[in-house]
Amino acid sequence: QQMKELVELEEKILSCKGNTVPDALLIQAKKDGFSDRYLAQLLEVPERDIRERRVSLGVVQTWDAVPVSGVENASYYYSNYHGADHNTISPRKKIMVLGGGPNRIGQGIEFDYCAVHAAFALRDEGYESIMVNCNPETVSTDYDTSNKLYFEPLTVEDVLSIYNRERPEGVIVQFGGQTPLNIAAELERSGVKILGTTPDIIDLAEDRDRFRKMMQKLGVPQPASGMASTLEEAIAVAHEIGYPLMVRPSYVLGGRAMEIVYDEDMLRQYVAAAVDVSPERPILIDRFLQNAIECEADALCDGVDAFVPAVMEHIELAGIHSGDSACVIPPVTIPQKHLQTIEKYTRNIALELGVVGLINIQYAIADDTVYILEANPRASRTVPLVSKVCNISMARIATQLMLGKKLSEMNLKRGTLRHFGVKESVFPFNMFPEVDPVLGPEMRSTGEVLGLADSFGLAFYKAQEAAQQHLPTTGTVLITVADRDKEQLVEVAAGFARLGFSVFATSGTHAFLSAHQISCEKVLKVHEGRPNIADMIANGRVQLIINTPSGRWSKSDDSYIRKAAVKHKIPYITTIAAARAALKGIEAFRNGSGEVKSLQEYHREIT
Repeated sequence: QQMKELVELEEKILSCKGNTVPDALLIQAKKDGFSDRYLAQLLEVPERDIRERRVSLGVVQTWDAVPVSGVENASYYYSNYHGADHNTISPRKKIMVLGGGPNRIGQGIEFDYCAVHAAFALRDEGYESIMVNCNPETVSTDYDTSNKLYFEPLTVEDVLSIYNRERPEGVIVQFGGQTPLNIAAELERSGVKILGTTPDIIDLAEDRDRFRKMMQKLGVPQPASGMASTLEEAIAVAHEIGYPLMVRPSYVLGGRAMEIVYDEDMLRQYVAAAVDVSPERPILIDRFLQNAIECEADALCDGVDAFVPAVMEHIELAGIHSGDSACVIPPVTIPQKHLQTIEKYTRNIALELGVVGLINIQYAIADDTVYILEANPRASRTVPLVSKVCNISMARIATQLMLGKKLSEMNLKRGTLRHFGVKESVFPFNMFPEVDPVLGPEMRSTGEVLGLADSFGLAFYKAQEAAQQHLPTTGTVLITVADRDKEQLVEVAAGFARLGFSVFATSGTHAFLSAHQISCEKVLKVHEGRPNIADMIANGRVQLIINTPSGRWSKSDDSYIRKAAVKHKIPYITTIAAARAALKGIEAFRNGSGEVKSLQEYHREIT
């Protein structure tokens, strides 16, 4: 009955399209839960018009307390449009922090870490901290994290209502990932004071043309790129740039629908499958830097000075989304000259943008040149990792910078790390048995873990364990890789053979390894007969699988190998770089797992 009433109410609202909605109907719609944004969509008018109209009618949010078991007078509120206001407003100076909303791919718990530390920093600086978030699984929505919590969605309507009621001195939008950034510009237009990096700077970093001009001014190399609204334009751009290409739709998060294209046939198939391609929403085309080392740097900036605590090297090569790639601090293969270049570029870009707070910049190193891939003037998902590995509370310091403090007052210095920190991503593939668990430019991870040890290999091994990928120390390793990866395979396969693993390989890989005097046994693919790979996996004869995909458009589908690995809980690796790291990890663990140390002990060893 309630659904029927809502549908009937919506039909009444739709009948008013092009005319003024009667006051009583608008009031009823708000009381029944229709958001300003949804009403604006139904009536095809700006959301601001709906908001101004309802405010003029006195239709504003009121708040009631959420009962917290065992806690009296917890400042924990939810809103409605048809009740008395039980929200007590204090006269203290206050700052509002916007959280990240629901956890999802591309937007996980890492951002909540930043929001929580911001709340702690605000409290220490004498401000009342007001948290706005709507995820009960986070620490930021614990009743005692902030002075006051509004359990509300991160929308312009809800945030603006709270802002107008609380009248804080400003709002922090940097710590909630993309969600708060999406509404920052509209909040600013509505009179909200955004602390730290301004929405215009955030927009500049996302605007390809404006950002490219800035990089040219600073002399920072970028991969060649272009945009296309039609297949003909895409082919023309591809001919100008050269294959391979990284292609993606505009305005996507988490690398959604990104793909590496190796030739014109793949490009034609991608464009044919793309939806909503138009001059307003073109396909973005970049030169893909093959076999490039990818890395990133997080920096703190106060507008006049910048501090780069660490550079994080991606273990997988370019082409894997940064949120899915395993990473290590400090870098293990990047030459010192490139690290110095990255730090210089990071400082220059942060200062040129005018960042106040945090910035994350991603780079790729190819042909002895450091290229910038993108800059995000906000907290990134790597902030908690850098903070823990380097013993620098980046979110707390960034909050202080947004409140007006300067880096020159903080006496920050980069210490020499005597340990390694490896981040590994956690994937939900066991919940989706029919999904190919291969990594690529589209993000798939739902979380991440950190392994700390005195050596890179052991840190990597620990990170794999934490991610429920228990690397074997003995047994059989099954190897089947794409032709483009075979040259890099020799070192890895020889290493596993040296450690005493039995090596099995499919026909092409077997022939290649045999030609390089690496002892291995041949195993059939499923379409070649039995017993085959699937039989070996099902019978528990394989302890580790190394399988690099032959490509989405290849003649033979090898995804069944990776799906079988997930089904039978066998650790699997889909890149040569990760296989190389796994080899180092297994070898390090076999040589001794090292002593157990607390995080504080690792921090005390930083000099």
